Amino acid sequence: MNIANWLNDAGRRWPERPALFEGQRQVADYATFAAHVRSRAAQLIGEHGIAPGDRVALFMKNSCEYLELLYCIWWIGAVAVPINCKLHPVEAGWIANDAQARLIFTEGGKVFPPEMLPQGCCELNEADSVVCASFDATTLEDPCSRDADDLAWLFYTSGTTGRSKGVMLSHGNLTAMSLCYPLDVDPVSPDDAVVYAAPMSHGAGLYNFIHVRCGARHVVPESRGFKADELFELASGLGDLMLFAAPTMVKRMVEQARRQGYGGDGIKTIVYGGAPMYLKDLQEAVETFGARLVQIYGQGESPMTISALSRELIADRNRPDWASLAASVGRAHSCMEIRILDPEHRPLPPGQSGEIAVRGPTVMQGYWRNDAATRQTLVDGWLLTGDIGFLDHAGYLTLTDRSKDVIISGGCNVYPREVEEVLSQHPEVFEVCVVGEPDVQWGEMVVAFVVPRTAGSLDESLLNAWFVERMASFKKPKKYVFCTELPKNSYGKILKTELRLWLKEVANGTAVP
Repeated sequence: MNIANWLNDAGRRWPERPALFEGQRQVADYATFAAHVRSRAAQLIGEHGIAPGDRVALFMKNSCEYLELLYCIWWIGAVAVPINCKLHPVEAGWIANDAQARLIFTEGGKVFPPEMLPQGCCELNEADSVVCASFDATTLEDPCSRDADDLAWLFYTSGTTGRSKGVMLSHGNLTAMSLCYPLDVDPVSPDDAVVYAAPMSHGAGLYNFIHVRCGARHVVPESRGFKADELFELASGLGDLMLFAAPTMVKRMVEQARRQGYGGDGIKTIVYGGAPMYLKDLQEAVETFGARLVQIYGQGESPMTISALSRELIADRNRPDWASLAASVGRAHSCMEIRILDPEHRPLPPGQSGEIAVRGPTVMQGYWRNDAATRQTLVDGWLLTGDIGFLDHAGYLTLTDRSKDVIISGGCNVYPREVEEVLSQHPEVFEVCVVGEPDVQWGEMVVAFVVPRTAGSLDESLLNAWFVERMASFKKPKKYVFCTELPKNSYGKILKTELRLWLKEVANGTAVP
C-alpha cells in the first residue's frame, strides 16, 4: 500500500478540514493539500521524468512545501531522501550521490556546484515545483500502486565507521510505525495540531503520517524551527498542540515556561526521545507541564518505534518505583518484540545487561547499497541496535550505554569518527579522539582530545576554522584538550573509557594533571 493513499483519502473525506498552517495562519485545507500534491507530482513526471523507485532528495528547512514535496514523491511511487538541513553541503552532497538522487530540492536552488551532485541530478528551488495549470494532473488522481516492501523513505544515519548509511524504510514500515502511535504513544484527534519544531527530515517528520490519516492540523512555526516562547503562543492560539522534542528542547521549554509563568495551556502532548531525560529534568518538566509528556525509544532502523513510556506513569510520582520506571524507556510498542542478547546473541534473563535486539514490522529492509552492514545488523530476523540495556520482570527497558559511541548534543546525533576524520586531516594534528561529556545545557558536549605534531602549533580557533569549512558547525567540538599522547591498550587502540573518566574527574576536581 502506498502511504500517500492516506492523504488522498483525507482530501476526499474531509475536503474542508484545516490541514496546513504557517504559524497560526491556515494556508491549505485537505482538498487543497491533496490538489497541490497532484500538481507537483505531475510536474515531477512531466518536466523531470521521475519514475517509481527514483530517489528525490530534500535539503531544506521545515515548511508546508516540505510536506507537499514528500507526498508528491510518494504519490508517483518515488523514494524520498530527506537530508538534515543542518549538514554541510559537502555532507549533503555525499548523501545525494550515495542515494543516486535524480533531483534535489533546496532553498534557492543554488547550494551545490554541479560537480558535487550525481551525474544527471538536477537541483531545484523548492518553489520551482509550484501549482501549475499547464500540467494535467487528472492521470494522477490516485497515488501509484506500491507494495508493502517497496522503498518509500531513505533515511541517512551514521555509525562509528564515520560514513552515513542509508536506512531503507518501506511503505509497510511507515504504515506499521504510524498505526502504533495512537495505540502506544498518544490517541489522535482531528482537533490535534502537530507542530514541526524539530527537523522534518527526522523523527518529527515521521509523525506526519498518522496525523494525515486522522485529518489533523499540521503546523510549521514562522521561525521554521524551535523557539519555546513561539510554541507557547501557538499552543494558546491553536490548542491541542502535539510536538516531538529532544530532551534538551524539553529542558529549554521548562526554563522558558517558568520565566513567563506558563503552565502548558494548549499543549496536548510532548513526545520526547533521542535520549532518556535526566531524572531531575523530567521531574521539573512534570511539575511545569503536568501529564503531557510521553517518552519513545527508537532508531532510524526501527523509526520511532521500539518502546514507549506512558504519560500516566511519567506523571505519577507517588509510585514507590517511579524513579526506576521514569529512568527507563518504557515497554515494547504493540507490534514489536525486544530481547537482550549476550555477545553470542543468546537471550539474557531480566535484570542482565546486554545488546538490545528488536523484531517487528517497523524494522528496516536493510542498508542502501551496503550488504555487509545489513548482514551485521539484521541477524536471524532481529535488528541488533548497538545499544546496551536490560529488561526488568515487568518488561520495562532501561538503556545503560550506547555501544556505537553516538554523542547526542542538543538533540542532534554527532558521530565521533566523522569528527575525528575531519580534524585528523589538519596537517598539524598527529592524533585525535572525540568523546561526549555530560552537559547541563546540551545533554552532551563534543570534546576532542588532540595530540599536535609540534607543541604549541594548534589552538582552538585554528581547529574550529578548519572544521567549519568541512562539516556542519553543530558537530564542532565545544572543548579541545591538547595533550602529548592518548591512552592506548596493548593493541594500540585508544581507550575512550579512560578519556571519559578523566573528564569526569576534572569535573569533580579529582583529576591528576
